[in-house]
Amino acid sequence: MKYIIRILLAIVLGLIGIGFYIKQTDIEEGRFYIGIGVVTLAFVLMPLFIYHSYKGKDLSKYTFIVDKEKDEEEEEEETEEQQP
Repeated sequence: MKYIIRILLAIVLGLIGIGFYIKQTDIEEGRFYIGIGVVTLAFVLMPLFIYHSYKGKDLSKYTFIVDKEKDEEEEEEETEEQQP
């Protein structure tokens, strides 16, 4: 997977570089290559990279789960502490 991501990154950078080079002579074709490179970067390479970097990790500590009963108990404890 690591090598696929590196190959795709090289292809994307190549497309963007070729697009800027071609843009000096033919603006429309240069914009096409730049656009294809950016779309590939955003919709193919980035999700693959995110999947690869978070594969096999415990993501439960990064989620926000609201437990209503626990929140109510904490609020009751706070109000009891504040009252003299």
